[in-house]
Amino acid sequence: MSNIITEINDHVAILKINRPKALNALNDEVLKELGEAFAEAEANEDVYVIIITGEGKAFVAGADIAQMKDFGAVEGKAFGAFGNGVFMAIENSVKPVIAAVNGFALGGGNELALACDMRIASSKAKFGQPEVGLGITPGFGGTQRLPRVVGSAKAMELILTGKTIKAEEALEIGLVNKVVEPEALMDEALALAQAICQNAQIAVRQSKACINRGLQTDMATGTAFEAEAFGLCFATEDQKEGMSAFVEKREKNFKNR
Repeated sequence: MSNIITEINDHVAILKINRPKALNALNDEVLKELGEAFAEAEANEDVYVIIITGEGKAFVAGADIAQMKDFGAVEGKAFGAFGNGVFMAIENSVKPVIAAVNGFALGGGNELALACDMRIASSKAKFGQPEVGLGITPGFGGTQRLPRVVGSAKAMELILTGKTIKAEEALEIGLVNKVVEPEALMDEALALAQAICQNAQIAVRQSKACINRGLQTDMATGTAFEAEAFGLCFATEDQKEGMSAFVEKREKNFKNR
């Protein structure tokens, strides 16, 4: 792949978007390669956590305006559906996904970060949904995920003004989990990934599914889904090992089964 660099080490896959001269702007080719690289990482049984980041000074500066400017309604809808399909696959992955936001995360870049489960930001990162200034709406899930993450009023403000915010404000409104200096970004993202890797992966994946399911439904349905997941865990070897290790005051040794 010419636009995605994949590295796998210690159960963590790092997918780096590698189109720095265009600030990693998302065109058909980049989206296609990102979807393929992500699918490969998700299918790899040795990968427990996936990190997405960008090469150069941008995470993703947006969708490729040069490609979009001459679209008609049919082409625009198709491009939005294509990008949304890739981002939905990321959101719905059974594996936890971390965005390591190294720079500009605007438009499609902010939407890509939102499709991830957690976001660690460089202090130089900037976030925004500037689409209305280009005469369009967000097209890759921004109108849906941003309100769920930061609340409807703040999402309305960011989307309807199209303004860009710095990393510290993104932290204040709950858009990102943590802000670190640029040189510490990948170390911090990897530390978070390794903390997840140390736990029982069936339980991790069931917990992620419960959270995502609960955000889309009422409390009664969500807690019923949680009860099913809770019960399922008691059929795993990891539950027996984890609780036995706790009672016996020894180190646990999960086999992820």
